[in-house]
Amino acid sequence: MRQITGPDGATLYIDRQEGTRGQKGPFYVVYTDEQASERWGFFCTNCETVDNAVDAMGRIQCNQCSNRTKAEEWDAAHE
Repeated sequence: MRQITGPDGATLYIDRQEGTRGQKGPFYVVYTDEQASERWGFFCTNCETVDNAVDAMGRIQCNQCSNRTKAEEWDAAHE
């Protein structure tokens, strides 16, 4: 796992084996420890930030570069 410093100065770990495809680049899961026991958030590979948001539909959107994913489940009612 790749180690990075989070926004509050804490050490975070990016798991490049666990992620999801975004429009501009993949998002990888970020953990608070190397054993991947506590999930922290997501890392946007397009602009290399952890400043992301996840909505109720499971979509991830980067607050810096607007990279985003599609909803995990979709039907016509979600439009």
